[in-house]
Amino acid sequence: MTSDDSGQQTRRVPGGLSLKNFTSPGKGPWSRVSDAEWNDWRWQLKNRLTTLDQIQPRLALTPPEAAGIKLSDHKLATAVTPYFFNLIERDNPDGPIRRQIIPRIEEMDTAPWEMSDPCGEDSHSPVPGLVHRYPDRVLLLVTDRCAAYCRYCTRSRLVSGVGDHDFHPNIEGALDYIGRHPEVRDVLISGGDPLLLNDEKLDWLLGRLRAIKHVEFLRIGSRIPIFLPRRITPELCATLRRHHPLWMSIHTNHPRECTIEMRDACARLSDAGIPLGNQSVLLRHVNDDPDTMKALQHKLLMMRVRPYYIYQCDLIAGSAHLRSSIARGLAVMESLRGHTTGYAVPQYVIDAPGGGGKVPVNPEYVIYRDHERVVIRNFEGKVFEYPEPQLDGQPSAPSRPVPLQETCSRSDE
Repeated sequence: MTSDDSGQQTRRVPGGLSLKNFTSPGKGPWSRVSDAEWNDWRWQLKNRLTTLDQIQPRLALTPPEAAGIKLSDHKLATAVTPYFFNLIERDNPDGPIRRQIIPRIEEMDTAPWEMSDPCGEDSHSPVPGLVHRYPDRVLLLVTDRCAAYCRYCTRSRLVSGVGDHDFHPNIEGALDYIGRHPEVRDVLISGGDPLLLNDEKLDWLLGRLRAIKHVEFLRIGSRIPIFLPRRITPELCATLRRHHPLWMSIHTNHPRECTIEMRDACARLSDAGIPLGNQSVLLRHVNDDPDTMKALQHKLLMMRVRPYYIYQCDLIAGSAHLRSSIARGLAVMESLRGHTTGYAVPQYVIDAPGGGGKVPVNPEYVIYRDHERVVIRNFEGKVFEYPEPQLDGQPSAPSRPVPLQETCSRSDE
């Protein structure tokens, strides 16, 4: 055990699992910046790296990266905070942070099956900025800006202020729509990133939503704790705390993102009574291997963040170089289920292309099923039989699972 700069102990895990260490990226090239400025989230936003001239002196770019940055203003802008930039592996062009945030020329390649709106949000939008795709919940998009821009962004058609889409959410119209639809009990506030709104605007918006009697709880979707953890101020937490029940979904893809600063930001949110869940996107050469994904889930739990979803990467135009296979996603899920605590096993889903909603995707554990029995395998490959109850409610056989054999062949072997 060692201590980090907050005085808390950090676990060092043998066997190559040092990804579970909590470290700080430090100031890096900004060593002359004062601590007060570096720790000011407004300074971080003001000094984001957005151009080739700003990035190239600090990072030896590959030709595909340099070309991607030059063309990014035609599709999805380049932007990264100095704090998050310092997590980039300088000597690894295929590093997991670098692949997420530095554009590549491959983004200009579009496969026939890729889409600008892969989740069909625009076709389910009764009011600009509001998406009503599921029966009892809506998505409220309140801004088109983020602290940094992920290169696989599902809403790249809307965010960053470039491209052809002119996004102007109608907040009053959305609030009126929610008020007129009593079936809406759950509102997810997203964007862009809603935590870029100032505290007063957030307080007003959450207050307006909380005043709608049939809205039972609110959620915020944000990557600010990852990109800009100093934005999670005590003042912001006090503002959010006034609007319970309030939940937050954050978006972390790799254990390297889970720094001391992020851990402390999540602690402030948790201490304010806000349950935290994490959504990851399965990304090629980022997190599509069992060791990385398991380390991420464990590290999240250490920060009081519950793993929630692993998304198959949406069919967003220009994302093929980042998209991993469903087979790899299933292998990752196999490596988690039964091999670690259930709290560390998120749900693997595909957001069905064109607006079909989230569809769970799981390894095959049910081998056979009829009206009398279900034959299942466990994480070790052992096979068991579980009897189905008869129609009168009485079991047709002893209720305890009965092993049929010690082992079975896995479908992927």
